[in-house]
Amino acid sequence: MRDVFHEQLDAVFGDLATICGQVETAVVQATKALLEADVEVAERVISGDEVIDRARVEVEEKCFELLSLQQPVATDLRVVVAALRMVTELERMGDLSVHVAKIARMRVPGIAVPEEIRPTVSRMAEVAGDMVHRVRQIIVDRDVSAAIELGRDDEIMDQLRRASFAQLLGDDWAHGVEAAVDIALLGRYYERIADHAVSIANRVVFVVTGQDPRAAAEA
Repeated sequence: MRDVFHEQLDAVFGDLATICGQVETAVVQATKALLEADVEVAERVISGDEVIDRARVEVEEKCFELLSLQQPVATDLRVVVAALRMVTELERMGDLSVHVAKIARMRVPGIAVPEEIRPTVSRMAEVAGDMVHRVRQIIVDRDVSAAIELGRDDEIMDQLRRASFAQLLGDDWAHGVEAAVDIALLGRYYERIADHAVSIANRVVFVVTGQDPRAAAEA
């Protein structure tokens, strides 16, 4: 019975990795829609979010079934609870990609990102996509060292967010309030995607070691 239980747990983590791959695609496509004013791609991201939502429900149902039928304790319980929290964060990352796509769609046929701030926004999107890609592999491998390294790299996103604010608040900003609000929101969306990736990586560390890396960093 315990072998079957652990096989079911591994299957849940496989589902998490699959959802993470779907989120990565959503981030990449939402960014394409944003930077190229591609309304068809934006619509695909928005409509495709339903797939991620359904996958979240399926993972939750599997976890609740494991909790009710197997009544796990100690380490096994930790893994199931972590999986429930991770799938919630993945779904939120998908929602954030939808928010990016909606800004893109709203500004078509124009492009929501002014030319001079395009490199900063593009780099934020690149970092967010890379972090989602890496966290998928962290889930697959349950790689503690890679998870800890991902947390350290989150500072890059924080620096980019500060740079975007500096541009918005500069005296030479000439694109008005509407564009400024768009950029502020986009920065927040990409930053939150990165934050969720780090949180998932931290949960993987907790699953493997029983230690919360955030508590260790604060100590």
